Amino acid sequence: MDAQTTAHAGAHSHPSPALYLKVALILFVLTALEVAAYEAGRGGMGPGFQEIFGPIVVLLLLVLSAAKFALVAMFYMHLKQDSKLLSNLFVWPILLAASVIGALIVLLNYWRVVGAK
Repeated sequence: MDAQTTAHAGAHSHPSPALYLKVALILFVLTALEVAAYEAGRGGMGPGFQEIFGPIVVLLLLVLSAAKFALVAMFYMHLKQDSKLLSNLFVWPILLAASVIGALIVLLNYWRVVGAK
């Protein structure tokens, strides 16, 4: 191997298999929390939980799925090891799209309440 190949290999050190296992475990826990939130929101865990989680279940599911997406993108798509430029080209459009969708959801709910009066 020449010096350039060695320098390139050292610059992009990949996570160990143990770290991938930890990330997979965290993804499993987040998925279990999503299932529990859905069940609580629809009343599958009792009416007390439905009163608490019913109004916020969609927001909770969106936050949990965004966290899972970020973990998958950072570790399994290797964005954490890529240059900042490539990471920014991937992350900023997604944040912009999520902001626009969130604003549209708020606007839709506002007009639904105003239109009902």
